Amino acid sequence: MARFRESPLDFLREVSLHVSGTGWRAYDDVIGQPIFYPGFTDNMKAMVLRTPMLRKRIEQLADQRAEVEEKQGLFGDKPEQTRKKKRRKEEIQKSLQDVAADLTDGMICKFESKRFIRGAYYLCTQLLTRAYHQGIHVSSEEVLRLRSVAEKAAEKNHSIIFLPCHRSHVDYVSLQLICYRLGIALPTVVAGDNLNLPVVGSFLQSAGAMWIRRSFGNDALYTTLVQSYIDTLLQNGFNLECFIEGGRSRIGKLLSPKFGILSFLLDSVLSGRVDDAIICPVSTQYDKVVETESYISELLGQPKPQENLKNFLSASSVLSLKLGRVDVRFHEPWSLRHFINEQRARMNETKPHSTLISPLLSLGRTRLLRTLGFRVLSDINDVSVVMPTALIGTVLLTLRGRGVGKSELIRRVEWLSARVRAKGGRVAHFAGAPTSTIIERGLEVLGSSLVGEIKNLPETTYYAEDRFQLSFYRNMTIHLFISEALVSAAMYTRVKQGGGPDNQRISFQDLYNQVSFLSYIFRGEFIYPTTGLLPNLHKTLLGLESDNVITLTRSPSPSLSSTNSNNNILSAELSPSERACGRENFDFYCFLIWPFIESTWLGAVSLTMLTPPSPSSPTATTSTRANEILLPLRAVQEKAQLLGKTLYHQGDLSYFEAVNKETLKNAFQLFEEEGILVRDNSISATRRVGGGAEKGSANTIRLAEEWRPGRRKEDEGGGIVPEGKLWGLIEGIAKSRREGKNRRDGATVSTRVLRLAEKLGRELFEEVGEEREGARSRL
Repeated sequence: MARFRESPLDFLREVSLHVSGTGWRAYDDVIGQPIFYPGFTDNMKAMVLRTPMLRKRIEQLADQRAEVEEKQGLFGDKPEQTRKKKRRKEEIQKSLQDVAADLTDGMICKFESKRFIRGAYYLCTQLLTRAYHQGIHVSSEEVLRLRSVAEKAAEKNHSIIFLPCHRSHVDYVSLQLICYRLGIALPTVVAGDNLNLPVVGSFLQSAGAMWIRRSFGNDALYTTLVQSYIDTLLQNGFNLECFIEGGRSRIGKLLSPKFGILSFLLDSVLSGRVDDAIICPVSTQYDKVVETESYISELLGQPKPQENLKNFLSASSVLSLKLGRVDVRFHEPWSLRHFINEQRARMNETKPHSTLISPLLSLGRTRLLRTLGFRVLSDINDVSVVMPTALIGTVLLTLRGRGVGKSELIRRVEWLSARVRAKGGRVAHFAGAPTSTIIERGLEVLGSSLVGEIKNLPETTYYAEDRFQLSFYRNMTIHLFISEALVSAAMYTRVKQGGGPDNQRISFQDLYNQVSFLSYIFRGEFIYPTTGLLPNLHKTLLGLESDNVITLTRSPSPSLSSTNSNNNILSAELSPSERACGRENFDFYCFLIWPFIESTWLGAVSLTMLTPPSPSSPTATTSTRANEILLPLRAVQEKAQLLGKTLYHQGDLSYFEAVNKETLKNAFQLFEEEGILVRDNSISATRRVGGGAEKGSANTIRLAEEWRPGRRKEDEGGGIVPEGKLWGLIEGIAKSRREGKNRRDGATVSTRVLRLAEKLGRELFEEVGEEREGARSRL
């Protein structure tokens, strides 16, 4: 794109071409259904309001309300009752139809003006290329395939559902720009109404945004309206885009799939209301994400700032105009109908005369949703490109030293690039530029606030200035090495004991047990190969052996043990060459997973805060049993973060990024799924302990009784005893933790760490107690 200051004539020429709509800029012969014409919004609105599903829902809601009013005696005596009820029902229906019309108008995208979209394309391209000065990069093979798929889909009146990962607000813009340039009908983009700002909201809605609430609650009309709109789009072959992770990932790696909109899409096809739709997973990678600085603040517990376009455009990172490039990659699209049939076949549930709704009964809707969500995430990972900044950030955060010389940085980046390719990953292409040049560009993009540089030395040395922000870029590579990382963390349980090779050797059974344990607790964090634990473990061990990282000891004949029936591996240990090079490759894999192990360990330790106080404690009163007290989830998570920050500064936590609320939230989700944490489903914490105003049952928790640690006798201080199921979980995670210089995990946790957790726990119960007393005084 030409810029006025650099080339005013070329700039004016480009503006003229866009205004006049010359060539592809006209956006006339698009592949897909007709969009951008006067009356598009009215037509779409009418189609949505005419859907049988919506009309039936309005009639049901009117019937329900009329029945309630009849029971309340609002329709008078019998002779007039029927007539009044019918008239009232018609009034309610008319009112609900008006509400539905207003909601539809505020929700649907408004592809009205071709002149508008031409101008919007040019404006957004100018803004984007100013921020990302190296432009948007795509694979020519992938976009040609996408055009071909779009042409076939248009012939069958099928929609393409783009499912991108989500790391930045720029994601919205980049995919729209690519579709415009390829001449593919722009997708309707599912977006949260928090972005529906004055002026900006109408601009985005005219460019394809579909505004939905962040939470539907129990609003049956709104839920049906969203389903009706999605049905209308898919029935008529309009393209759609929604983010599989829900919100933006603030930690760099893919988040677990969110099933809200995905559920609507699946229901459209499962019900038979939509014949088929084409799924297209999309990966969008950045040299530098604009919002990372604000992400760190949010992860450390600060409130999320309200969305504001002015703040976004005026951010210093945007105005620096050196954010590198954007890489957008498209997985091979696939049929949603074919996916459903394939899953049914795998479950041996296919029947010659089965109805379209049968998958809901045979396969299970929840299971099908989960399989679909993780299939999309896996496809996104398969086509993701590792950017130079991710390579640099990963290397800097997987070294034991304070910094690294330039030559060593180049060597490790080249090693990492080779490992990425060997694992089937992709590294961004730079037209054959040498590694040194690529690293210089990456360092320039990251800037001195993330990577420090010391020049007055025999060799220029680089170090991680902001490890927390750099962890965002490191996490962009972890999906490629998660199997190796888990095996290395399991082997570390013996390696950290020190001594010679014999002392650090781990049996296959112990290795299997620890890998199985770690895989289980991280099942919500990472996507594993679908081959199963044991085959994947064997494959990983053989790969590490081939790379000369480990040495495997085998028995002369195959083992008959249940966990090793297909292999004769007896034990594993570091190879002599790996020891000779200072464990740099083994450590690399450990450094990738250690922050997540630390965060889960912190979450487990923080559960001890939920141990009810002893009966003699001022917090436990005669009127309320302490073990009945429910604590606000947000307050517990905030205390867990405070515990983590304290442990980090006192040296008992190795990684500051371990205190981020995203991974802690995932840990708490795991504990809830395992029955360690119990959510209240009827009465909130405040209501339970004091009879005050109800605050919402979904946000209060307690520690399950069988997981509660015991307490010492009162004459022994009444402290928490490091025993029981919860302590066993903490110890199991701690086995793979990185060992600190001045601590040993068991002794540290059972002394000052446990005392600190208990102190914060007392504060939690005291705060709830004060709230209870305040509620009582108001009664």
